[in-house]
Amino acid sequence: MNRALLIKIVLGLTALIALAVHAQAQTAIPGINISLGRSDSPQDVATSLQIIILLTILTLAPAILIMTTSFTRIIIVLAFIRQALGTQQTPPNQILLGMALFLTFFVMEPVWSEVYNNAFTPFLDNRVSQSEALERSAKPMKEFMQQFVREKDLALFIRIARIPRPRSIDEVPFHVIVPAFIISELKSAFQIGFLIYVPFLVVDLVVASVLMSMGMMMLPPIMISLPLKLMLFVLVDGWNLIVGSLVESFFVR
Repeated sequence: MNRALLIKIVLGLTALIALAVHAQAQTAIPGINISLGRSDSPQDVATSLQIIILLTILTLAPAILIMTTSFTRIIIVLAFIRQALGTQQTPPNQILLGMALFLTFFVMEPVWSEVYNNAFTPFLDNRVSQSEALERSAKPMKEFMQQFVREKDLALFIRIARIPRPRSIDEVPFHVIVPAFIISELKSAFQIGFLIYVPFLVVDLVVASVLMSMGMMMLPPIMISLPLKLMLFVLVDGWNLIVGSLVESFFVR
């Protein structure tokens, strides 16, 4: 009886699969055809070139997101926290990247809203040209980076670029302020990471000294210090303090 029931189930599943394949074969699936053709209008060629340039910019979108926003400082500080705790891959890289992305969206929301309202929306409504829309979108990003770039880093790239000394920071070209902003953010992130490392380093030194004084040299200090560091981090509500201070560092100017 069981064997007959099993045969019926197998036959039924086979029939369902056959019906699904037949239905899929009868369904028309739209396709995409990209081809190169001749055009007698220079405007069509210009439009095609604009589309190619736009697709190229989209491929660089991750780099633009990382290098011209608060993402660099946030992800480096979060990585320092994990290393200072000594928890290896906890939190995982996906968690750290996701947290850094959402914190970046939170910090950059006023800037991106200004870009959307002053550049993207007028361009869609055909109120401004493409070049003017790009200029309007670059202005808020440049103003954001100006707040955190160091004069020393800015002077370095102005000297390397061999451009006339600008009278104000507003006259600094966009391609000069971006690398200056990047290395300024790297220094700020490493400074914050050092301050985060200090209390956990003290815990490691104290635990190692106590174990050596007790003659327990064969016991790895990390086995004792890791629970103590986790307890300390949880008791002081470390994520709230660090993430709150990190985000506020972009607003308190």
